[in-house]
Amino acid sequence: MYIRSIYAAALAAATTLPKDINVDDQTSIRSVASTLAYELMAWYTGNVTNTPQTIAVFPEPYYWWEAGAAWGAMLDYSHYTGDSSYDEVITQALLSQVGPKFDFMVPLHYGSEGNDDQAFWSFAVLNAAERNFPQPDDNIPPWLNIAENIWNSMVVRWNESSCGGGLAWQIFASNPNGMHYKNSVSNGGFFQMSARLARATGNDTYLHWAQKVWDWSQKVGFVDDDFNVYDGADSADNCAKVNELSFSYAQGIYLYGAAVLYNYTNGSQTWGDRTSGLLNAADSYFGPYENATNIMYEHACEPYELCTNDMKSFKGYLSRFMWATTRMMPSTLTRVQTLLNTSAVAAANACSGGENGTVCGQKWYVGGFDGVTGLGQQMTALETVQGLLAQEASPPLRAGQIKHVKGTNSTPTAMNPAPTSSPVPSPTSTKRLNAAGSAFVERRWILLSLCSVLTVYA
Repeated sequence: MYIRSIYAAALAAATTLPKDINVDDQTSIRSVASTLAYELMAWYTGNVTNTPQTIAVFPEPYYWWEAGAAWGAMLDYSHYTGDSSYDEVITQALLSQVGPKFDFMVPLHYGSEGNDDQAFWSFAVLNAAERNFPQPDDNIPPWLNIAENIWNSMVVRWNESSCGGGLAWQIFASNPNGMHYKNSVSNGGFFQMSARLARATGNDTYLHWAQKVWDWSQKVGFVDDDFNVYDGADSADNCAKVNELSFSYAQGIYLYGAAVLYNYTNGSQTWGDRTSGLLNAADSYFGPYENATNIMYEHACEPYELCTNDMKSFKGYLSRFMWATTRMMPSTLTRVQTLLNTSAVAAANACSGGENGTVCGQKWYVGGFDGVTGLGQQMTALETVQGLLAQEASPPLRAGQIKHVKGTNSTPTAMNPAPTSSPVPSPTSTKRLNAAGSAFVERRWILLSLCSVLTVYA
């Protein structure tokens, strides 16, 4: 299309191709991040079609939760790079999903909304609150109040009738496949939300709940003695047997929650030790082969060609929360940079596909583009690359600093901003995904398949 072809010419003349990234040069990093953000947003047309069914969501096969994750990534992009090109689209997307009670319980998406889905949208809302991202609509509460509303809607779902507590994967009985499964991402999401709200408000009710969820997660075995985070357990047998599959995003979610509590408690050794333990355990997601040291991969599925579309995005959240952890617990920076600087180069090399050499593949350890494209692949690379700028951006604001900003962002996003201007992606047709039931069948199948494969390879 015309807009995209104009962009292609400009791209060739004015930007750094991802494969040419220099991780020691902020200009190079910003340029590559801009390119990756553009390619991510090329998947989105909701602001063009502009209907309730398409605003904020991405076309199938991507579920509602991953849209929330994508807007969180784009908030990171705005904050780390100083490029506000997408801010209005981000604002429209977030505000369109607040729901009638301003808690991201959205009737249109009830068919696919679980506790973990809602948690991912809360991460984006908290990003907005902690950065004083503008919220211009007088008919909708400030970001921080919305985050508290989400938390209030989730805390009442804490269920001690089985497993001694915990949140189920799903919210509605109409989604029966997840009502009896308590998973680490739902509970870890609630843990991280509680930690961030404690720091953002100074209200120790949230601290109490963060500690409670952590203690329960360890007791039930979702977090083991070596700080590995496992997928979940079935409440039908009172969580007697933990599903020991592990995914990078769960590790990252608990990691950042612990780091926030370390910061909020003024350097508590307990939370410092837990953060360090979770970061050390994250090593299992790096270095699939001897010649791929410090390169991130999704160890449960990538080597076996079993990653679902959801799973292809998971690495991005580990990257996001590892970079964020360095701002809450600076002593983690050296280790995080060792892992993610290398991974950022590998990810950028994997983003060498497509007509312009800017489309991302899935596997970062193959030395280039593997031909497996998608929204998740763009997002994982973007989060890993743009996080290289995290130390130059202001840290998340805390209680007393967070304000309701209605107009232009009044809080500097970067200490040394060098804004870029990104083109608007050209529109393509889109269709809202509404076959929610297939998500549960797909996940259940993949878990069973992975268990079989891992048993064979053990």
